[in-house]
Amino acid sequence: MNIHDDHMYHGAALIQIAEHEQFTAINSLKVGGEVVRVAYEVNNDIAVYLKYATKPTKGFSEYPFTFTKHHLDELATISKTNPKTFIALVCVKDRAICCISYSQLRTLVDRRAKEFGGPENQYVLLVTAPENKSFRVYVNTPGKRKQILGKAETVARKAFPSLLFA
Repeated sequence: MNIHDDHMYHGAALIQIAEHEQFTAINSLKVGGEVVRVAYEVNNDIAVYLKYATKPTKGFSEYPFTFTKHHLDELATISKTNPKTFIALVCVKDRAICCISYSQLRTLVDRRAKEFGGPENQYVLLVTAPENKSFRVYVNTPGKRKQILGKAETVARKAFPSLLFA
């Protein structure tokens, strides 16, 4: 079996989860009988959806994480049966994991859709990882670069994986 990049980057997050004192089990997560390749069930009651970006953009030092309509539909379905649904955003170059809840993701996507005047085909969450500071997670104002829409979500660097078990 070949090792894909996502196996390595997802593995970094999964190992941190497995090493947490409250961890008991991890399984693939299924939706409609199909395994979701990027999602896992932890301790039978937590869903973790993993995405990675290898390096931040040169101009703005932001890690871009794209969520298509398919990703958002998948997450909506997952969250219906898993109230504790999280998105782990692996920032590879910084060797760090920014974790947000599904409700935080929805807040950012809904804010962007409202500003845009309706749904878009995809949404890009931007994450900055300033050294020795908390992550900032946000979306940009439609049609404008370097203009954060609303308030950025602040996520402590040490929040993952403990946030999953809180």
